[in-house]
Amino acid sequence: MRIGFGVLIAGIVVAGAGSATVASDRTGYSAIKHGDFSTAEKTLVAERRIFPARPELMLNLATVYRNTGRQQEARELYQAVLQRPDMLMDVTADRTASSHVLASAGLARISARQMSSR
Repeated sequence: MRIGFGVLIAGIVVAGAGSATVASDRTGYSAIKHGDFSTAEKTLVAERRIFPARPELMLNLATVYRNTGRQQEARELYQAVLQRPDMLMDVTADRTASSHVLASAGLARISARQMSSR
């Protein structure tokens, strides 16, 4: 299955084919892209109440947590994505990546940040 919603993770923009603007309202894409992590978090938490297992929501919320110093919460969400079935997600109009690859990249960034802060 291929997910077509906006996801911003580990420096990779995953956007829905033809509907990134609409998707951004539900996935926090625009807010994350503009560094407005507070707005993104509110949007993502509200959407996860309705769709708790959607990988694009988990990945974006993990990105918010990672960028606001909540590494453990980010790690838990990345690991939750890895526990669910792998989903093919649009990275660009002509490129896809698996939700597991994106979650693994997020976990690697957390590990790299922790190693550099020691």
